[in-house]
Amino acid sequence: MSLPGTPEQRIERGWAVLQDVLDPEVPALSVCDLGIVRELRVEPGCESLVVVLTPTYSGCPATEVIERSVVDALVAAGLGPVEPRLQRSPAWTTDWITDAGRTKLRDYGIAPPGRCGAPSESPLRFVPMAARPAEAAVSCPRCSSQRTERLSAFGSTACKALWRCLACREPFEQFKPI
Repeated sequence: MSLPGTPEQRIERGWAVLQDVLDPEVPALSVCDLGIVRELRVEPGCESLVVVLTPTYSGCPATEVIERSVVDALVAAGLGPVEPRLQRSPAWTTDWITDAGRTKLRDYGIAPPGRCGAPSESPLRFVPMAARPAEAAVSCPRCSSQRTERLSAFGSTACKALWRCLACREPFEQFKPI
């Protein structure tokens, strides 16, 4: 089988194709906007386009759907064969969401997470509730007011919390920072 272009051209085209593969739980964002796609490469002596994916968390119910969507899109674009690889370390963090992704979240009506600033290689740390810093203000994605209150730590999915704006009175979800 003859593959189109050089490995570098396949990789560049692959990144462009994946910009249109939407996350099934937040369809305003691509898997690239979320930072789920970590790497595209062609290994020496191998024709497969290797796609490294890091799920947002190890139990994410959308992992298999995302993996299948990524492979299907790349194969449909003529970039196959494709070899998906799940990489769970370092663990995904909301810091990997792109700036464009954060804007898309806000435009979709979901407050984007604040920056955690944690190094991606840092070990998991448990902090007692009493030692945790006060919760930062979350801006309303509709009117930008910071006069908001959290109604529930859980929203429609495990990665979101439910909030209400006290200025415009509209409920909204926040993508939780991790």
